[in-house]
Amino acid sequence: MSKRLNWGILTTGWIARKFVTDLLQSQTGRFVAVGARNLADAQKFAADFGGANAHGSYEALLADPAIEAVYIGTPHPWHAEWAIKAAQAGKHILCEKPLTLSIADTERVLAAAKRHDVLLMEAYMYRFHPQTRKVVELVRSGALGELRLIRASFNVLMDFNPEHRMFKKALGGGTILDLGCYPITFSRHIAGAVQGKDFVEPLEFHGTGRLRAEVGTDDFATAVAKFPGDILAELSCGATVLNDNSVQLHGTAGWVDVPQPFVPGLLGQEEKIILHRRDASPEEIIIRSPGVGLYAYEADAFAEALWRGAREVPLATHADTLGTARLLDRWLAGVGVKYG
Repeated sequence: MSKRLNWGILTTGWIARKFVTDLLQSQTGRFVAVGARNLADAQKFAADFGGANAHGSYEALLADPAIEAVYIGTPHPWHAEWAIKAAQAGKHILCEKPLTLSIADTERVLAAAKRHDVLLMEAYMYRFHPQTRKVVELVRSGALGELRLIRASFNVLMDFNPEHRMFKKALGGGTILDLGCYPITFSRHIAGAVQGKDFVEPLEFHGTGRLRAEVGTDDFATAVAKFPGDILAELSCGATVLNDNSVQLHGTAGWVDVPQPFVPGLLGQEEKIILHRRDASPEEIIIRSPGVGLYAYEADAFAEALWRGAREVPLATHADTLGTARLLDRWLAGVGVKYG
């Protein structure tokens, strides 16, 4: 594809580095500029990726006329501010998850995008990977029979450090916002697939977890949900408990194990899912990637939607983002975490 979308990168952290690495492998993207809070950081980032315009402030990045779209990868508390400013600057926006810290801020950001007629997408990159499409295909094909139970868990294991981003309240810390959003979005996506939709909202949702009083954030949490069609979901996330990162979908005729649901093919490697059926040996289904990193898929989906004239991306609509934000608010309230 000869047409390219010109991207500016707002921040220089590790997630921004991963995004640009994969953007350069995409079919649609071009890295043209980066902005940081100091010029030296921006210049180093630009040089590391073969050269691009380097700006010593986020404001300067948004004023760059060469940029069509911005990727926002700052810590969570700054997403809302810079997404709104990007919309005001007329830039299309791909913002890392969670889009904001609350449903109220999410509504503000989405309203700004609509008001300034820009495309805005919350970046759940796994949604666009071939593995997720295959899982949805299995569910819709009836291979599992009637879906009854979704188990989804996303965890890292680390020592508790009150100054680490994962736990520090001033940086939007806590495992629900950082990790729990993935099981929420995955379960809503799969429950929706049963009905031929991209997502559905649960009829019931109950969340709890452990509040670290010394920092005011959670370090592990769990939730249960009931979706239309009597589909139940068990969701968990954590940073101080040894647990896995996986999804299992259980139906009346079989179940599927997804060992790497949230960061499939991170480096372009193949993945596998395992289908178990009654009276049959387990079947390994290999998911091959054309040698591109995970974030290239979302960059291409974003660009293709934009070039069609859309202001929302299929599989990541504004209604989907609002539903996720509502559930995150409820889960956080169940633990007693309050931001702002």
